[in-house]
Parts: sequence; structure tokens; C-alpha cells
Amino acid sequence: MKTYLSVVIPCYNEKKNLERGVLEEVEDFLSKKKLGFEVLISDDGSTDGSREEVKRRIAGKENFKLLENPHGGKPSALFYGLKKAQGEMVLFTDMDQSTPIAEVDKLLPYFENGYSVVIGSRGMGRKNFPLYRQIGSFVFRSFRQIFLLHSLGDTQCGFKAFKTEVVRDVFSKLSFFDKTEAVSGWRVTSYDVELLFLLSKKGYKIAEVPVTWADRDVAKGKGGHPLKKYFKESKEMLLEVIRIKMNDLRGGYDS
Repeated sequence: MKTYLSVVIPCYNEKKNLERGVLEEVEDFLSKKKLGFEVLISDDGSTDGSREEVKRRIAGKENFKLLENPHGGKPSALFYGLKKAQGEMVLFTDMDQSTPIAEVDKLLPYFENGYSVVIGSRGMGRKNFPLYRQIGSFVFRSFRQIFLLHSLGDTQCGFKAFKTEVVRDVFSKLSFFDKTEAVSGWRVTSYDVELLFLLSKKGYKIAEVPVTWADRDVAKGKGGHPLKKYFKESKEMLLEVIRIKMNDLRGGYDS
């Protein structure tokens, strides 16, 4: 069967999530669908035994493949997976499955209605979401909407689907890949904002669809104290929004 959907799951020190059976959840759902699929687990140089755990759990499963990449951060892991994807559509989803794989059923129909990009939206009522993250998310969204992507609510949800040829053409142009310094820890950044901005600027239609979300992440090996790490990333993301806007005003995205 021809591959219709490529599922790319970035992985960095996710052993605890793997141990609770997230890949089995993904397989159980997709194996019941009448479509060709592949699951690409794109490992970003894990140091906690995640690679070995993935290998053990996907042994004998021809639709699952582990990509063993050097450490580079989440956008890097996604790009390695994207380059290997063979499906007509590609879904980015996080290993913790806070948005369950079954929510893809809400996204795929939009491709039949002229959309090239369909993103999951968590709304503000997020289960198991600490108060400081709720406040931070509201501040970031409000700040970002002043400058970029005014009509989109949640740009940061890790559950996003694209026409593969469309996102592959744009992903390599992210400024994340212009940086030369070594990456430390699980660098997420606001690559989502720049990616969606570039896709929108090129005229691709973007649909935002409400999805179920509840924090299920039990992996604690992604570096740093959660609260300190969150505020550091939030500051970086706010600065990224300004950088993207300034770059656009200078014509940096016109080519």
C-alpha cells in the first residue's frame, strides 16, 4: 500500500514515556486505519537509553523506523524525519502523546478542502497544565498576535499536519539552521512561529483545529529545572517573535 501518512516523532531522553507504551498506542490506532502509514522516531542524540528502548519496542514492525541523529534540538530532529518521510502527508506529534494520535482524524479531512497546513489547537483549558504555564501561554499568544499570525491562536502545539512537499520546501529555510553554536539540552525554540509565518507568507492555507490535550509527559531528562527552563525558553521565544518581525520588515523572507 502506498504511504499516505508519515508520522514524525522527535525523541530526546524519552525513555520514561516509551516505557509507558506510547509507541504501542500509536501502532494500535494506525494499524486499524485503512491507509498506508509509516512512523519515524527521530532521535536527537538521547543519553538515557531511549534509542535502545525504541529499538526493542519497534523490532519486527515494518512500519516503524528509528533515525539515529546527532544532537541538534527539536527542529533538527523534525527535519531529519521530514527528509526521510515518504508519505503524501506528514504529521508532527510529540512522544508524550499529550495530544493522542487519534486526534489526527480531526486534521486530515481539511486537506480535502484546499488546506496545505492543519495545526492542532489546545485552547486555554488544558488538563494538567500548571498555572504559570497557562499565564505564560496567554502572554506569549497575545504578544505574538500583535506582530505575527494574527488569526492563529495556538502556534506552539506539537500536533501539526502538512502536505509533505509543502513543509519540506519551507522547513530548511528556518533561521534555526543558520546558527553555528553547539546545542545544549532539548532546544525547542519558537520555530513553529517562523515555520507557520513562512507558510502563510507563501500563500498556503492554514486551518487551526481544536484537539484534546492533557499533559502526559513523564520524561524528566530533557535538561534543567522545569520552572527555570520554562522561563528561559519563554524569554527566548518572545525575542524570536521580534526577530522574525524585524527580519520580515527588512525583506529577509522575500526570496
